[in-house]
Amino acid sequence: MSDAARFVRTVLFVPPGVDPDEVTEDMVLPGSNIVVGPYAGDSRIKEVEFVKSSGRAKDCPKDDRPEFAILGRSNVGKSSLINALVRKKEVALTSKKPGKTQLMNHFLVNKSWYIVDLPGYGFAKAPDAAQMDWSSFTKGYFLNRDTLVAVLLLVDASVPPQKIDLDCANWLGRNNIPMTFAFTKCDKMKASKGKRPDENIRDFQQLIRQNYREHPPWIMTSSVTGLGRDELLLHMSQLRNYWDQ
Repeated sequence: MSDAARFVRTVLFVPPGVDPDEVTEDMVLPGSNIVVGPYAGDSRIKEVEFVKSSGRAKDCPKDDRPEFAILGRSNVGKSSLINALVRKKEVALTSKKPGKTQLMNHFLVNKSWYIVDLPGYGFAKAPDAAQMDWSSFTKGYFLNRDTLVAVLLLVDASVPPQKIDLDCANWLGRNNIPMTFAFTKCDKMKASKGKRPDENIRDFQQLIRQNYREHPPWIMTSSVTGLGRDELLLHMSQLRNYWDQ
């Protein structure tokens, strides 16, 4: 295998329908390792409606529409990213108190697919019982949800890699649950107080690479500047359209 082919297969995310040997630089989405393939389609969000909150996986909507679960530490900017994706304020509950989302919230997009806002993990002020419930019902959702296309695992790029994020990623990987890393807060340049976001992302990837033969897809985002919004939606469209086949 040539060095170029090895790079494509181990560093880039090559979606279905793309020959790794034919990948060119202009096929890679900016600020990511994601190659765009033939399944990428219309990624515009025209309407969003809240459907329901569920405390158990078996209570989630029962239809065959594909869905993307959004997961991350409780102060990672999860709700802000959801609002940025759909370009509406207050679609997801934002709060300065981490841990406000403690149910699984389904939002129907374009009447055809779901965004699922999951409880943030690692919120210190939630009662122990609530943290236990989070672990059981969220893991049950991941393991039993046939319509789950992928998990968007949000990682704060303004801080060094966190063990809790790595543990979550490794659990998802061990259970063969598809995921995309969405690095948040990439507009926060804190070089004077530590490493820049791109340096933190590089460190995180090096740690993840130890457990993955092929690197999962990743993308840089900012809910403040809109960085990565259109690219992430395009990536989700190709995953969704392939899932629909």
